Amino acid sequence: MTHFNIYEKYEPTLNIILDNIISQIKTYNDMEVQKSGEKAYEHLIYRVKNKDSMLEKCTRKNLPQTTYSALHDIQDAIGIRIICRFIDDIYKNIDYLKSLPNLKIIKEKDYIKNVKPNGYRSYHLIVEITAPYEDILGNNPGKFFAEIQVRTIAMDSWASLEHQMKYKHDIKNPELIVKELKRCADELAACDVSMQTIRNLINAEN
Repeated sequence: MTHFNIYEKYEPTLNIILDNIISQIKTYNDMEVQKSGEKAYEHLIYRVKNKDSMLEKCTRKNLPQTTYSALHDIQDAIGIRIICRFIDDIYKNIDYLKSLPNLKIIKEKDYIKNVKPNGYRSYHLIVEITAPYEDILGNNPGKFFAEIQVRTIAMDSWASLEHQMKYKHDIKNPELIVKELKRCADELAACDVSMQTIRNLINAEN
């Protein structure tokens, strides 16, 4: 149970910033639909991290449970996941995000081209968003952080299973499940590549 709001006066600001970036991503989708008739992504998942989760993350990272830790040291108070149908759409969405004037890439990890040993695939960004609000350092315009993950439907389905596995402590045969998850990740990745190839062939015919 949360005894205090770790985001303090900045919580409404975080929600406004999240709404603004989601609006920009949705505008991009609308533009793509108008241009090509195809959506830029299948759906969006987004949130300001639950306050209890943020308190727990501060503890896990050996940081004090302060607003400064939550908004400066930890950079995923705002979280966005863009779920795409095809691999190419991931990189188009990334290019669009990089083109936004109020958004600067702080960290970038491509786990699609550089797959994690367990089979995990996704594209991760930590971004700094400049917005006309006071930040934790007292600057206005302020700088706020968000984590953005971009992945295909197949990658997202796999990641949810792997997440379940990670946080369940009473699983029988964990070694077998880890092995099966890795095999499944590789099969899904092959499917993603095949679907992209088929889409390219269809588009080449038109």
